[in-house]
This record gives sequence, structure tokens and C-alpha cells, in this order.
Amino acid sequence: MRAPVRSPPGPGAGGHHQVLFALAECVPFAIALLVLSIELTPLHVVYTGPLLVATPALAAVTMGPKGTLAAAGVAVGVSVATATHNQAWGGQQVYTNFLALFLVSVASVMTSRTVRTRRENELNQVRRIAEAAQEVLLRPVPDRLGPVRAASMYLAAETGAQIGGDLYDAVQTRYGVRMIVGDVRGKGLPAVRAAAVVLGAFRESAHYEDDLVEVVNHCGEALRRDAALAGAGVGAALADGDEAGLEGFVTAVVAQIPDGPDIEMINRGHPPPLLLSNGTVRALMPSGPLPPLGLEEFISGPLGRTDRYPFAPGDRLLLHTDGVIEARDGDRTFFDLPEAMAAMRDHSRPAFLEGLRQALFRHTQGALADDVAVILVDRLDPDHL
Repeated sequence: MRAPVRSPPGPGAGGHHQVLFALAECVPFAIALLVLSIELTPLHVVYTGPLLVATPALAAVTMGPKGTLAAAGVAVGVSVATATHNQAWGGQQVYTNFLALFLVSVASVMTSRTVRTRRENELNQVRRIAEAAQEVLLRPVPDRLGPVRAASMYLAAETGAQIGGDLYDAVQTRYGVRMIVGDVRGKGLPAVRAAAVVLGAFRESAHYEDDLVEVVNHCGEALRRDAALAGAGVGAALADGDEAGLEGFVTAVVAQIPDGPDIEMINRGHPPPLLLSNGTVRALMPSGPLPPLGLEEFISGPLGRTDRYPFAPGDRLLLHTDGVIEARDGDRTFFDLPEAMAAMRDHSRPAFLEGLRQALFRHTQGALADDVAVILVDRLDPDHL
């Protein structure tokens, strides 16, 4: 099962765009203030009528009908105040300006309403496409997978987004339960594409490769082939000193839960999973560092090695991306995931994920800086299988 995926509004990855948009909305009112400053000083000899007439038209570009009406109202108020201050009533120019302002305001309100309707329709279409993409890429993790029960959660940092560069999946195979949690470096559609490539390779190889190392190698090779087709080969980029070529590599943890009381794991530059056993939380650190998927040329020895850890009945495993542990509060303090996991050790899987979601939003004041993906796994007692 999968927990809710919508995150509350926050700056996220689109914070800079939101700031620019907010500044653009201030432009019409700044122009009205400028006109007022000119008209109430000796500079009133400057003809400012066209500036005020343009105010509602500029507002229609970035604001809806209400914002456009507000800008038009401010422009009318400034016109009345300046005409009264300069004793300009009775002149033809004043009434011409008012007529032009009225006509432009009506046209701007109608235009803003049309533009807003078109934007809402386009946004709804994008959301429908994003939801469809999420169902394809991030399928719900089954509640029961062989000797374990599982649940997953995805939270997109960017407002309105349904999917970003984090990925996860869990499948039951003849070799045991196999899982992957990963994080693509980069944002936007290239990150979604890289996530799709890795997930596709994992879902295919997980069912026919008996060696977990080969499953991971398939994911890395698929990512490199896709990068080469896109003209962004990592090796060539590094040779040219181009850091942009590093975009698209994927940190990942691939795990396998066989029938025995252990778990096998390969960590490719990803935050270590957490294991809750007998009330104690510990990180499953890899025996040695390995580079992320897509950077295989930095591996001097074999292309991977499998680490094995005890995973007994009653134990709980949490695989996660760095969006959880790197979430910060107003004092720039990182979110304490081990403490949160220990505090909710008696929670059911849905309750744990909901509690984790709420704790993250409290910690960040509802403004996640990065996407979050987690898989929670409980090892069942063999007598209850």
C-alpha cells in the first residue's frame, strides 16, 4: 500500500520561480506608485497618462480577474488623486485618460479571465499526465511480499508535482523479495526519464538474474546507454571537464530478502537503510563505498559486492532517500530519522508513514526542499506466513 503523496504548498525546487512571479505581480502597483510620486512633485510636468493606462494590462499578464480589477482600481484612484491635486479637472486630457483607462481595464479583465481558464485547463491536463506517469513509474508496493509486509510513500517537494527524481519498487521473485530505492541527481523531466530507465531495468532483471550484483549492473548499464543516446555520456563529460555531464547519475540501494533470517544489500552511494530491531535503530552501513549508478568507471575492482545483515522476524526495515534525512527546520537542523523511527516503533505501517509525513512537514514548516521516497518493510514470523 502507498501513503498519500501530496505535499502542502511550499517553495521547494520552484522557489526562485515563485519569487520572480511575485515580483512580476508587484510591477503594476509599483508603476502606480511611481506615477503618484511624479504627479505630487514638481515633476508633474511629465505626462504619465499612458503609464496608468498600461497598469491593468500588465496586471492581466500575471494576475487573475480580481488582481486585474485591483490594479485598475488603484490606477483610477491615482488618477482621481493626481487630477484633484493638480487641479486638472475640466481638461480634455483628464477625461481622455479616464476613458482609455476604462476601456483597457475592461479588456484586461476579460483577457485575464480567458488566460486563467486556459492555464487551469493546461494545469489539470499536466496533473492528469503526472498522475498517469506516477502510476506507471511508482506503482504501489504490495502489502504482502513473501516473508514480509511492505508499504511505501512518495512526497514531491515541488508544489503541484506528482513525481520527481526519486524512485522505488519492490517485487517478489523466485530468488526472494527484491527492492530498490534510488535518487536521481537533477530535476525535472530528465530526472523522471532517468528514474524510468533504472526502474525498467530493475523490474526486468530482478526476475531472471540470480545474482543481485547483476541486477544492479543491469540498472547501471541501462542508465549509461540512455545517457549515451542522449549525448550526455558521463565519461566524455568528465574528460572535457563538463560537470553538467554528471547530471542523471543515480544513488540507489538494492536489497534482497531470501527465505533465511538475513537481508542482502548493495549500496551504490545511497543513504544507508535503517533497521529497527529489539527497540534499537541502527544504520546498515555498507562494507565499502561504491559510486552511484552511471559512474561505473570509478569502480577499480569488481562491479559490486553484496553485504549481508541479520533481518529477523519482528524486525522493521526502512529504505529512504536523502530528502528525509536532509530536511531542515528554520534553524537549519536536520531531521532526526532514527529518533522518529524509534518513537514510532509500535505503529502499524500506514500509521508509521503518516506519522513520518506529518513529522517531516512539522520540521520543515511544510516546505520540503527535496523529494522523499521510502519503503517500510516488516519481517513476518514464519509461523504466521
